[in-house]
Amino acid sequence: MNQLISVQAAAELIRKGTPLSLAGPESALDQLPAGNWIGGTIPYFMVPTGGVVVQEGQVFATDLSPVGEVSFASYGPEALGDISRNGPENGFAVTIIPAGSSSHQKFAAGAANFEDAFIKPTVGWIAGVHLSQLGSATPKVYDGRTATKYEDRVVVAYVKLPDDKLASIEIVNLFEPGTGDLLQFEQTSFEVGQCLVNGQPTNFAAYVREHGLENGQLPLVGDFAGAHVNASLQSVGEAGGKVVLYAPVFPGVDYRFAKPVGDYAGAFRAKLADQSADGLALSCNCILNFVFGELEGKAIGGMAGPITFGEIAYQLLNQTMVSVRVH
Repeated sequence: MNQLISVQAAAELIRKGTPLSLAGPESALDQLPAGNWIGGTIPYFMVPTGGVVVQEGQVFATDLSPVGEVSFASYGPEALGDISRNGPENGFAVTIIPAGSSSHQKFAAGAANFEDAFIKPTVGWIAGVHLSQLGSATPKVYDGRTATKYEDRVVVAYVKLPDDKLASIEIVNLFEPGTGDLLQFEQTSFEVGQCLVNGQPTNFAAYVREHGLENGQLPLVGDFAGAHVNASLQSVGEAGGKVVLYAPVFPGVDYRFAKPVGDYAGAFRAKLADQSADGLALSCNCILNFVFGELEGKAIGGMAGPITFGEIAYQLLNQTMVSVRVH
């Protein structure tokens, strides 16, 4: 099951002991009883017919029981290395982190260096709020075992697969580096004042504004040994100020702003055209794709799941779609 259901239906599944990963508005998640579940706040979702916004009364439920043996954990920001360290030898860790928390920042900065990070996969998403509530509401995650919500913890559902099954983590990134200036950064940070543009020290906010990139539609694309990892712009200060990002930039990595994508929905459909729902365990997509791609009501190929403030596939990603398939 990967679908929107009523709060009442979710509560009934919980009472039956079904292990679930849930997403929904805070008012909906608050109504659920204790049981075998984790959850995070978000009102945006992709369903087979397209993007939808849910205000109350519904949650998106992913039933993990058909996939494997499920157990649950929760970690504070000081213990995030335990997510992968405690993961199953064959399986994955479904992980939800609240946006803007110290857990979010520490995971983003350090996940790639955690023990077993690329052997025991961590997948999941960053909880958020309705965009109209930015600054007035805080994202939450839920440890369903006690039906307790947190602003700064990480909740995890470990899925141990049968010996004859394997999980594949799939990342769809519509963005490629453009042919413009080479940008480099001198420290790992979500907030950037100075950067190097073609080797020359430059105020990053001034550079972004001069090039008309302040709307945030195009992410920075970093070259991580040939893999493209996005860092998306959240806000751009006045020239001389700072740029705030949804994911950190890293020193020693070459970045360029992305090439434009004309038709998000069409690009996703093209990328997903040869994929079926067979073996799909869970999926999530980015709020920036939803907004800039105007995906509300637009089908993109059947992938269903929360629209998030960041995606997790081994490490924090932006402006991607992440899915887990079990074969």
